[in-house]
Amino acid sequence: MLPEDVTLPDTPYGYIRPSDIYHAALQQLGRRSSKPAGRTASSPERCDSLRVMTYNVHSCIGLDGKIDVERIARVIALAKPDVVVLQELDVGRDRTQGLDQAQLIARQLEMEFHFHPAMHLEEEKYGDAILTHLPLTLVKAGPLPGLADKPKLEPRGAIWATIELHGQQINIINTHLGLQPRERLAQIDALLGEEWLGHPDCAGPVIFCGDLNAQPGSEVCRRLNQKMTDAQTLLEGYRPRGTFPSRFAAIRIDHIYVSEAVEVTAVEIPGSQQAKIASDHLPLLIALAIPRSQTVAEKPA
Repeated sequence: MLPEDVTLPDTPYGYIRPSDIYHAALQQLGRRSSKPAGRTASSPERCDSLRVMTYNVHSCIGLDGKIDVERIARVIALAKPDVVVLQELDVGRDRTQGLDQAQLIARQLEMEFHFHPAMHLEEEKYGDAILTHLPLTLVKAGPLPGLADKPKLEPRGAIWATIELHGQQINIINTHLGLQPRERLAQIDALLGEEWLGHPDCAGPVIFCGDLNAQPGSEVCRRLNQKMTDAQTLLEGYRPRGTFPSRFAAIRIDHIYVSEAVEVTAVEIPGSQQAKIASDHLPLLIALAIPRSQTVAEKPA
């Protein structure tokens, strides 16, 4: 119990956590809190919530060998995301029965989508997509650099779209980087450059997602950390977790990064038996609190 004159903080979570009580008590006693420095929480009424998921779906081929698009859609639906970015989608490929996986998943989730084929094999396509039930506008989709001395490496790409959330434009970029270290560095440098994250239009709230094939201590992530923040590290008291391989999920190569002022209110890694079989990756979902822009906040209700 705390004295009546102790003021508890406003939080973006809708409730008071034990750590909030602890820090308030220390402040009342005149002691310095050991709470690590972090972002200042915005007032809840000035934030919009957004649930973002990244998921490498392994061409909808489960660990049981079954091609099951509906199973992937069920895993996604149970997490109730607002935005989903997917990697390793097949469209019109013989190996997965010629299905348009991006369209089928979007239809089952009742979402709009944009698909970018990083690889073309005659009429067959393989790539990444952004799906959402919010207004969606494609900004750019294109290839990422490979290695001149290794021309047979799998082509890689990225897709950039904006969503509209209560009148505010939010940038979403989805990618899947290569398997070779030099290749990944060239690709992340391109993404940090003026055509993608460094573009003048890529301003305001930005969410960068995907399978980076790189762990947090890698040079890829170090370069990305200079511009954005790993969302899993922004939740106080939470220890970041891996998503690969799905049955053991010890490796953290699937990431969501956010721009300054975007806050994290929850991290979820769905790990049901269905999710562990549906793909060789588990999905990563981050619940975000996004401060409203000044112009949006000042609009009359």
